[in-house]
Amino acid sequence: MIRVLALAVLLLPLAAPLPAQQSPGAPTGSIVGRVVSAANGAGISDARIEVLGTGRATASGALGRYLIDSVPVGAWRVRATAIGFEPVVLTDILVGSGKPVELELRLTPRVVEVTEIVVDAPYFQPTVESATSTGNLSAEDVRRAPGVQEDVVRAVALFPGVAITTGGRNDLAVRGGAPYENLFLVDGLEVPNINHFGSQGSTGGPLTVLNIDFIREASFSTGGFGVQYGDRTASLSSFSLREGNSERLAGEVNISATGFGVIGEGPLGKNGTFLASVRRSYLDLVFRAADFSFIPEYWDAQMKVTQRIGTRSSLSLVAVGALDNVILDEETADDRLDNSRIAAPDQKSYFAGLTWNYSLPKGLLTATLGRTWTRFATSQYDTLLAPVYLNRSEEGDNSLKTELAWQFSPRLQVTFGNTLRIADQLDYDVLLAGEYRTDSLNQPAPLAADTTFDALRNATYVQASTFAGSVRITAGVRGDWYGFLDAFRLAPRVGANIPVGQTGSLNLSLGQYYQAPPFIWLVGDPANIDRLQPIRADAAIVGYERLFRPDLKGQVEVYYKRYADYPARLFRPEAVLQPTGFDDVTSDIPSGLEPLSSIGTGRSYGVELQLQKKFSAVPLYGLVSLTANRSEYAGVDSAYYTGSFETRFIGNLLAGWRFNPKWEVSGKYRLATGLPYTPFAAAGPEEGERDFAQYNQQRLPTYSAVDIRIDRRWSFRAVQLDVYLDIQNLFGAENVTGTYWNERTQQEEFDEGLGILPTIGVNVEF
Repeated sequence: MIRVLALAVLLLPLAAPLPAQQSPGAPTGSIVGRVVSAANGAGISDARIEVLGTGRATASGALGRYLIDSVPVGAWRVRATAIGFEPVVLTDILVGSGKPVELELRLTPRVVEVTEIVVDAPYFQPTVESATSTGNLSAEDVRRAPGVQEDVVRAVALFPGVAITTGGRNDLAVRGGAPYENLFLVDGLEVPNINHFGSQGSTGGPLTVLNIDFIREASFSTGGFGVQYGDRTASLSSFSLREGNSERLAGEVNISATGFGVIGEGPLGKNGTFLASVRRSYLDLVFRAADFSFIPEYWDAQMKVTQRIGTRSSLSLVAVGALDNVILDEETADDRLDNSRIAAPDQKSYFAGLTWNYSLPKGLLTATLGRTWTRFATSQYDTLLAPVYLNRSEEGDNSLKTELAWQFSPRLQVTFGNTLRIADQLDYDVLLAGEYRTDSLNQPAPLAADTTFDALRNATYVQASTFAGSVRITAGVRGDWYGFLDAFRLAPRVGANIPVGQTGSLNLSLGQYYQAPPFIWLVGDPANIDRLQPIRADAAIVGYERLFRPDLKGQVEVYYKRYADYPARLFRPEAVLQPTGFDDVTSDIPSGLEPLSSIGTGRSYGVELQLQKKFSAVPLYGLVSLTANRSEYAGVDSAYYTGSFETRFIGNLLAGWRFNPKWEVSGKYRLATGLPYTPFAAAGPEEGERDFAQYNQQRLPTYSAVDIRIDRRWSFRAVQLDVYLDIQNLFGAENVTGTYWNERTQQEEFDEGLGILPTIGVNVEF
């Protein structure tokens, strides 16, 4: 299978182009949107917008708005060109006979002004987030990827350097770091966790709350990101949400692998749009039918409203809420035994952001007022239904981020910004039995905490991007003040992009990154507030990328990262704190609820390769990513041990073929070294508990899985119907997700993921 997918990717440029055929009377669709400057957000008039291969084109008018109607149904490439701007091509624009496609085209000003329009453009657009280690995914890239369940976070794992911690979850371990080190932005708003049943103090979960139909673009950086982004030491994931279509009222009904939902969108007043959805899972119905004792269910709702005010200003409101509930069936003794290993999470959460953009003649002023809030209600009971872990917590955080990007000249842009955050609602009521919270001498150390506090943080940054000849240099400094820790940290960062030949470039990045400990860690011991400091990471990255043709790019990167002030576990002298999601208190102390100290250190290093083919006139797309890396950390005993998320080799091969407007098939193969783990003690007073004398000295079996997906599209008059079949783990590989202590057999056993998992999805647009 590996050879077949690799050969498919290598032969992509040789495939025949997709013909544009349209029979008389066949259904058509339309594309609407705006052409805007990436520098200041202002609309660009008189830009030319073309749907390549169809003969359909138009010019943008006032505010950069455009409409292209009578577009043949199918997947197309849209090119935008304008005098003084770099041309852009967006690929994989699916036009159906249902609702109009809302498409924003962002053009980057040229460094040197020219008088003619240049129409040649690559399919890979540069990103301002980072000089190195970046990738971009469109909504369609995520939707069609086999095995990711239309989850934008799972799709990120296709990029090099990203490991998945366990099957059935989207916790990301980037370059050996823990999932809590990842930063997630939604329309510029920092969100601590964007998942249903999200892990407290971390970033993962089973499924994101973001509806894929809301995503305009997802950009991802595994390192080297600029000073605008902070308080995280591993990665940056930025999700931009699209606006509702401005042409007419439209709707969508979908059934996916996990639930069903409805979407409505359309114009709102003068120069306004709305986009809204509600979803409900049907996992509870499936789990009940399969007679599982663990029954999850969720609801979520999301909305984006945008209003343009004159020619320079706009307001947008984004709001996302989720209700997550777990029902435990305790009817039989076997049910109670199975459930005794589950820390069942019930959660209510929301985040909202109000963003004001103001276009200036040479810049863009942005202000975002945000609020995030989560109520946790996590419970775990023993076989007699006595509580061993109860956590009733609330975490509410308010933020105000202001930023000014100013173009002093075609070759110099400077960005100034400030972020003020006030966590005004931090309430914790936690009970953890001593049987499952033992100290370094294996003596019970029960926890009963009932506390309330608040936390103030502020960050100020400045960054300049300039050209020295053809070399682009970006340098900045960020100052973070953590009021609740009485700590101030200064983080300088610098990056360079050096052209090599006509289509290559050398990318360099060097910088410092800091991250405050999650609030839940301060609850585990009264002295943690004095012993914990912001985590520090120093990272150096060298990369080379080459554009072999406009739709085919390759890149290789080498990185080295060094950690200081990493949280060490005083009860486990060998270990640093790198928890995963769905913490089972019978396996280890959950959520950092233990004595911690910032005396840990660490290092990670590796090499990554990637080859990506975008959908183009050649109707094939593909991705190959390979990673080889090492990571190790030292805790209280100062000895270095393998990191909990070290995946020494990761390989992804993805290829897809859209052989006509109606049919598409794609496949993905993933091969990865198993994660390290600490075995259970099989005898003695610690029998049935993790044996930290063998901390991370064993490794799970190699992970291997093949996923395939087949899509079929029907176009009717004013209605579009899409159906897909997605089969995960096609050959039924018995992949191990972890180990647990079996109370029945009194032995350590492997916990295996699901076997072959077929799902069917239906989407109706009108």
